[in-house]
Amino acid sequence: MAKTKTTFFCQNCGTQFAKWAGQCSACKEWNTLVEEVVQKEVKVAWKSDSPSSKRVAKPLRINEINTEKELRLDSFNQEFNRVLGGGIVPGSLILLGGEPGVGKSTLILQIALRLPYKTLYVSGEESQKQIKMRADRINSDNETCFILTETKTQNIFKQIEATEPDIVVIDSIQTLHTDYIESAAGSISQIRECTAELIKFAKETNTPVILIGHITKDGTIAGPKILEHMVDTVLQFEGDRNYVYRILRSLKNRFGSTAELGIYEMHGSGLREVNNPSEILISKNDEGLSGTAIASTIEGMRPLMIEIQALVSTAVYGTPQRSTTGYNAKRLNMLLAVLEKRAGFKLGAKDVFLNITGGISVDDPAIDLAVVAAILSSNEDISIEKGICFAAEVGLAGEIRPVQRIDQRILEAEKLGFTTIYASKNNKITLQKTKIRVVLIGKIEDLANQVFS
Repeated sequence: MAKTKTTFFCQNCGTQFAKWAGQCSACKEWNTLVEEVVQKEVKVAWKSDSPSSKRVAKPLRINEINTEKELRLDSFNQEFNRVLGGGIVPGSLILLGGEPGVGKSTLILQIALRLPYKTLYVSGEESQKQIKMRADRINSDNETCFILTETKTQNIFKQIEATEPDIVVIDSIQTLHTDYIESAAGSISQIRECTAELIKFAKETNTPVILIGHITKDGTIAGPKILEHMVDTVLQFEGDRNYVYRILRSLKNRFGSTAELGIYEMHGSGLREVNNPSEILISKNDEGLSGTAIASTIEGMRPLMIEIQALVSTAVYGTPQRSTTGYNAKRLNMLLAVLEKRAGFKLGAKDVFLNITGGISVDDPAIDLAVVAAILSSNEDISIEKGICFAAEVGLAGEIRPVQRIDQRILEAEKLGFTTIYASKNNKITLQKTKIRVVLIGKIEDLANQVFS
């Protein structure tokens, strides 16, 4: 068997080198040289004599292309379907990333055990007994899910040819290796070549493939950035390990919106879908506590009611501290400056701590008004009346700015039993009959006068 010929290319400027070096001599960048395949053997990964592999693409006029809605495979997981845009598209490649231990393998195995289609779950990290133990914990009985422990792509394609699955799961892409690349599993060349083989298989056989990927310490998916460009969908599974809630986000989706969000709750028996996340993100404390405010936010197409907690105290260490959890610290500093300049609250010599409960992170500017209300509540030590929520952005001039989809936010607040919602007077509200009282304000001073007077 002929040896594969490889060389090294700089990922920054494209200069070719015969051997690896730490620094590119052309562009002077460090650690940009990666091994590339120049010549490799002709390989057969699966049935090369199938009609689909011999099909030749022909150009079509744009008005001749069939635009009928493509059928999707139901994953029998409502949150997973929502994030994907309605289900799994045949022939697509889905890449799922997340921190170690967040529940990536549990989520995909749980979905695989519920599918009525023939599924091949390929694991390069765990043995078949380990996967069986997790499946018993999930309490799912399935006769269409096949478990394979293998890391070589040539052997995987042989088993795919033998079982002919409807869906293939790879856990994880960093553990695979192919004989046609002489480098270790997990290297840039191996990840790219293995993914290319799986893409070719998926497109020619119309079989969806789900890849599970590791992430680096920076939170990005391990491997070359081109990996995310090659696949059709990139999902991020995130959550604080100290909380039971997990969030599934779409970072890239060729077949749907990237604005959707799926929420799960981790239990000993697996992940439970959360259909109404607002109820779990708001504490059930009946006592009036200062420094707490409820904000109406929107993640993707879904409205959420979240609880914001603030603590304002006198700085005892000289330099005031500003600490946030789940919120942008720079935006908190901006809001504190607005409160001091426009509303006259002296917060420059005080510590301010801000927390969004539930372990989630929110960047919706519509929660600005709730953040300000929580800070003022803690500073004045006056609790906000139960049943009040907020949905507005705060500008640098202290004005209350309108936010998008205010009607949807109001309806969500009304559904959860809130009696009053504060919004911008510049919002165009089209709702006619609502039980909730909508209070429209224009300046940050109005909030202080009406809520804390």
